[in-house]
Amino acid sequence: MYIPKQFKIEDKSTIYDFIENYSFATLVSQHNGEPYATHLPLVLNKSEKALYGHFALPNQQWKDAENQQILVIFQGPHCYVSPSWYETMKAVPTWNYVSIHVYGEMEIIEDHKVIIDSLNDMVKKYESPDSPYNLSEVDPNFIEGMSKGIVVFRIKITKMEAKAKLSQNHPEERQELIIKQLENTSLQDNRQIASLMKKNLQK
Repeated sequence: MYIPKQFKIEDKSTIYDFIENYSFATLVSQHNGEPYATHLPLVLNKSEKALYGHFALPNQQWKDAENQQILVIFQGPHCYVSPSWYETMKAVPTWNYVSIHVYGEMEIIEDHKVIIDSLNDMVKKYESPDSPYNLSEVDPNFIEGMSKGIVVFRIKITKMEAKAKLSQNHPEERQELIIKQLENTSLQDNRQIASLMKKNLQK
């Protein structure tokens, strides 16, 4: 990924936070000689430096993904930035965003306990704390049957690239004008970018 120096995120804990908060990812590999992508939620295991997830069994991407480097893209908040917000019209539009690229090696998991554990971890991550749903309370025979329709995998992380383009290449006064405009909208992504820009200015 092209990352100008001022946009690069180097702090590992910050990168991990983005991965956990924006965990619906795009997994890219070569399949049948072409780039192939699947969109799916992933769970980060920090101690293992690994990502866990699963394909639907009919999705043939898993059949050759083990033998190559995998790219996983996590897209954070993003928004349009209008030059009309600046103190001058001698400017052009741009887009602010956060994006994480993770590279790694995939392993298909066949150990039944690891498969069930990974599914439990995913349910716990996405269910709300007060949700009455608990995978361990579902009929084991039903879970067993459903698990036959998926392929669980682990991606061992070998490299991470992270970019936060937050108008750092503009003067602080202009960044503050952008923040003000973004905060005055109801769009969640706009407000999240504004918050990140504020934090960046306070460093």
